[in-house]
Amino acid sequence: METSWDSDITNLTKGSNLNVCNETHIALRGVENCEEFEFEIGFDRDVVERIVVVIVPVFFGMIGILGLVGNTLVVVVVAANPGMRSTTNILIINLAVADLLFVIFCIPFTATDFVLPFWPFGNVWCKIVQYLIIVTAYASVYTLVLMSLDRYLAVVHPITSMSWRTENHAIMAICIAWAVIFTISTPALVIHGEDLDDLSSENLTACRILPQYDWSFFQVSFFLTSYLLPLTLISIFYVCMLVRLWRGSRVSAESRRGRRRVTRLVLVVVGVFAFCWCPIQVILVTKSLEAYPLNSTTIMVQIASHILAYMNSCVNPILYAFLSDNFRKAFRKIIYCRPRQDPQRSGPPTKTTRAASTGDIL
Repeated sequence: METSWDSDITNLTKGSNLNVCNETHIALRGVENCEEFEFEIGFDRDVVERIVVVIVPVFFGMIGILGLVGNTLVVVVVAANPGMRSTTNILIINLAVADLLFVIFCIPFTATDFVLPFWPFGNVWCKIVQYLIIVTAYASVYTLVLMSLDRYLAVVHPITSMSWRTENHAIMAICIAWAVIFTISTPALVIHGEDLDDLSSENLTACRILPQYDWSFFQVSFFLTSYLLPLTLISIFYVCMLVRLWRGSRVSAESRRGRRRVTRLVLVVVGVFAFCWCPIQVILVTKSLEAYPLNSTTIMVQIASHILAYMNSCVNPILYAFLSDNFRKAFRKIIYCRPRQDPQRSGPPTKTTRAASTGDIL
């Protein structure tokens, strides 16, 4: 059986101590003649090893640094500005925390797994890493669902939802979401483990789904619950919002512009998530169903798709910087350490004034 996510791809092209057959040991599944396989796919070992051992860790390092710095800045900027603490921004903090955890618990171990021909961290850490990868992936996408629900309530039910869209309710929803995610992800602790690579003559191990479990069932289930279902829910919320936005409402033009601004930002964040994760989700599902063709080109496509998915963990802060004037202003205030008081405000913002003036956004 193949592992999910990080080890799935790295095991395709494991380091220089393995022969070509072992470098593609997961992909072989039923191929017994290594020379025949190499001839059929035209496998260029030197090129693949160069990409895996040098280029991939460089990309992962860049993604890791950007993800750590960018998402930390998002948390600091919102936490340090009391006027920015709204339901939407609390959810944005949660998304940044999920991305931070993904960067911390996934990227370093994946980079190491790419470079080394074996899993060096032991069975327990294999289970923990795979579990946390799944947890943080779920946390990110279902935070986007909560953000879309928050936007739906603000746009379609602006008056009646004021009593629901509070900071306490947002924190409660986040806690419930994390509790559910931690619980439903526990099978990952059971099905993953350090397993002996039976194609290796050197008794090397890999971190992957153990042979006694059905990899295809796990991968298809994960695709449905972590990608298709949440994006379907988000699409429903946005269809309802767009209908309401373009029909107009009784609120002021300024408030309507603010709502459209925040709705656009959330939609862009969701769209980027869908774009970044779609290729690797499709590849892993088709691969688990033994429908993914294996050759040197498709192996490179799979590695590129993996990098694209990881890039999503560092791209959101960039989107905020480009799409939100308030985020840029707050960021500059943190950098220059100069607290600024809005001369037009004599006191702390209320829910009503904040929603009308900024669209309740960063």
